Amino acid sequence: MATIKTPDNFPEKVVSDFLHALEIQDYETAERLLHPDIRYTNVSLPTIKGDKRVGRLIRLALRRGTGFAVQIHEMASNGNVVLTERTDILKVGPLHVGFWVCGRFQVQNGQIIVWRDYFDWMSISKGTLKGLAGTLIPGLRPKLPVELNS
Repeated sequence: MATIKTPDNFPEKVVSDFLHALEIQDYETAERLLHPDIRYTNVSLPTIKGDKRVGRLIRLALRRGTGFAVQIHEMASNGNVVLTERTDILKVGPLHVGFWVCGRFQVQNGQIIVWRDYFDWMSISKGTLKGLAGTLIPGLRPKLPVELNS
């Protein structure tokens, strides 16, 4: 049966809603947007399969004392495939690590069935060094960039 695209299940909206649910730690929404057969890969790290396992990883990564911020710079789609270029900030207590990420999401029937994030280890290393400096001087913590046209 074909799925009719409504504003709630446009692939771009599904991905945006998912990333923002992670940001506000709305686990129920994030998990609802995961397909039961999801394959999640941070390229160069092992692939995690299944909504329950990915959901547990999200809850573990974003447990009390941690956080996540995201700024989507660009989003493009072709059918049910969505590409994002974004800045992510991972927060663990006073340590805030900001880095560039490119994500590829495949959406099926309003849920994410493939999630692949590509990042540069050098960007994460620099972000970690800046984040460590920010633990001593909070003003040096990474902040999400401000878009010029927003």
